Amino acid sequence: MSRRPEDIEVRPITEPEIPEWSRALSTGFLRPPDLSDHDVADLATHVIPPRTLAAFDNARCVATFRSFPQELTAVGGTPVPADAITNVSVTATHRRRGLLTRMMTRDLAAAKERGDVVATLIAAEYPIYGRYGFGPATHLAEWTIDVPRTGFDRHRPVPDEDGRIDLVDGADVRTLGPELYERLRRTQPGAVTRSDRWWQVNTGAIRQDARPWTEPFYAVHRSPSGEVDGLAVYVCDDHWGDDKRPLNTATVKSLIATSPAAERALWRYLCSIDWVTTVKSGRRAPDDLLPHLLPDPRAARLTTYADWLWVRILDVARALEARTYERSGTLVLEVVDEAGLAGGRYRLEAGPDGARCAPTDEDPHLTLAVGELATLWLGDESAVRLAALGRVREQQEGAASVTDALLRTSRRPWCPDVF
Repeated sequence: MSRRPEDIEVRPITEPEIPEWSRALSTGFLRPPDLSDHDVADLATHVIPPRTLAAFDNARCVATFRSFPQELTAVGGTPVPADAITNVSVTATHRRRGLLTRMMTRDLAAAKERGDVVATLIAAEYPIYGRYGFGPATHLAEWTIDVPRTGFDRHRPVPDEDGRIDLVDGADVRTLGPELYERLRRTQPGAVTRSDRWWQVNTGAIRQDARPWTEPFYAVHRSPSGEVDGLAVYVCDDHWGDDKRPLNTATVKSLIATSPAAERALWRYLCSIDWVTTVKSGRRAPDDLLPHLLPDPRAARLTTYADWLWVRILDVARALEARTYERSGTLVLEVVDEAGLAGGRYRLEAGPDGARCAPTDEDPHLTLAVGELATLWLGDESAVRLAALGRVREQQEGAASVTDALLRTSRRPWCPDVF
C-alpha cells in the first residue's frame, strides 16, 4: 500500500537511480517498462541529475520530471534563456496526489533563481499546464497533399533557376544542418536550440533501442551562389494499388529553409518524386506558405491544427524588453501569478528603437494572468480575442486593441521541434 501523499519523497535522482527513473518514465508514457542496458546508458549520457526529479513511494519511482537549459527566440530574433521541461509523468496508481505540483514548483523556483526568463514545454494534454502559469504560445498545422491535384506538371524537370537540390546522407546533414538551422533560429520567433546530440539522434548517429530507426532521405537546397538554404528530411512507404499503380506516401520529418525560394523549391521537389501520390507535410507553422505554393491550394488538406509550444514567463520585464516592437506605445499591465514568481504591475514603453519595462504604481490598462501574457508574448494571440473570451480584463477602454498593436506580429511564431 502506498503512503500518504505527504510521505512520498520528491527529490532529484542520483545516478544509480537512473534505471528506476527510466522504468517509471516508460510506464507513464505507456511504453514497455523493461528497458535495455543500452537505453539506460544512453539516458545517463544526457540527463542532468540535479534537474532530473522523481517521486519515490518507498523505493519505487512513481513520477518523473526533467528540465535542461535551452534558448527560445523572441520576436525580433533575440534568444532568451529558457528552462525546458520534458519527461513529465505520474504513474497511474499515484495520480491526483500533488506530485506534479511539487516537482513543477521546485523546478520553476530553481529556474527563477538561475535567471531563466521563461520555461517551455510541449503539452501532451491541454488542461494540465495552465494551472502552473503556462500558456500556449505557438501552434502547428499539418497538411496532406494530394499530389495529382496540385497542378504541377510532373513530366517536366524541376526548375532550378533559384538553385539546385541534392540528396545527401546523415553525415553531411550533421555538418551542414546546424549552421543552416542557426540562421533560421535567429529569425524565427518560437524556435528553440538544437544540441549536437539532437543532430546525432535525428540522423541515426545515436541509435535509441526504443525508437526503431528508419534511414530517411535528406534533400538539400543550394542557392545560385552555392549556399545551403534549405533542408527536407522525408521517408517514403511502398504501397501499390491492385491495378499496379503506385500509391506511395512521402512523409516529411522536417523541412527548414531560410528563403521563400528554397522553401518553394523543396515542396516542388517533394511533389515531383516518381510514384509518390501523397505528401504529408509534418509539423508546420499555422500560416505556412505551403498551401499557396501549390498551383491548386485545395490539393493540401489541413489534417491537424493544435497548440504546440507552451511558455511560462518567469521574468516579465526581461521577457518584454527582449522582443522587438513594430509600433510605439505605452502599456501598464497587471500580471496575476498565483505562484508568486512573476506577478506585479509593469509599465512597458516600447517602439521600433527598443523597449523598457519596469514595475510601476500606475493604474493598469489591462489585467491578465501570467499564462495569458505568455500566449500574447510571441505575438500569436489577440488580446481583443482574449478579452471577448473573458481571459483578460480591460481596465481602460481600448486597452486590448493597444496591446494588439504592440504585441501582435505579421507572421505567426513557430517551433519546429519537439523535446
